[in-house]
Amino acid sequence: MLLAEERYEKILEMLEKDRSVKVSMLTKMFGVSIETIRRDLEHLEKQGLLERVYGGAVLSKISSRQLPFKTREKEHLEEKQEIAEIASRFISEGQSIAVDASTTAFEVVKVLKSKFQRLTVLTNSLHVANELSNMEKYTVILAGGILKNEELSLSGMLTEYAISQFNIDTAFIGVSGISLKDGLTDYMFDQLPIQRKMIEVSQQSIVLAHSNKFDTSSLIKICDIDEINMIITDSKIKPNVLERYQKAGIDIINK
Repeated sequence: MLLAEERYEKILEMLEKDRSVKVSMLTKMFGVSIETIRRDLEHLEKQGLLERVYGGAVLSKISSRQLPFKTREKEHLEEKQEIAEIASRFISEGQSIAVDASTTAFEVVKVLKSKFQRLTVLTNSLHVANELSNMEKYTVILAGGILKNEELSLSGMLTEYAISQFNIDTAFIGVSGISLKDGLTDYMFDQLPIQRKMIEVSQQSIVLAHSNKFDTSSLIKICDIDEINMIITDSKIKPNVLERYQKAGIDIINK
């Protein structure tokens, strides 16, 4: 029997192909009860990935899973730029950093160009590599693998292996959800092992997330919240949310 996360991915794959699924078909396919499938669909609906209808579900008309990089890049841009400025304070000249394929991490890269002359940047993002291509004293390492066209990101076993060969000072990771209960979560299955590997090979791991991502959970878990060193967010985070996470021992920087 498949795990819940595996069912979620299969359901989403079917939706992307056929635009709709039926509960009766899913119960037979997965060998689970109607109630289990209903809970699965309810979970995915809460993530904005589908819309439940009578007898099944249809693909959500607006899903962050489907929005291309260039569209997501413009969302919450002011907050991302604020986060990027804060993040630059935790980098020193000549250090090595790992940067994932998230739009917030991309904003960090833009800021670094004006602040540092020499850095080593390990990434799986063609957007990041291209942005830094004119920085002659930067060493940009692109972890090769399978190209995801709409994201211009690389993933797969080759990418994971390439990252595993390095020892990095600081990793910068973007996430879709932050929760004391569920930890750090995202919705891109192909990026999950990449993010985990970047955290694994880095001396310090910093999560980048704008304030409305707190107390939300996305489709899949990256890691527990205590497995990273710090979360950088924007100044719009609610004081009560900030206090609750800090009381739980989470280091959050927002100014």
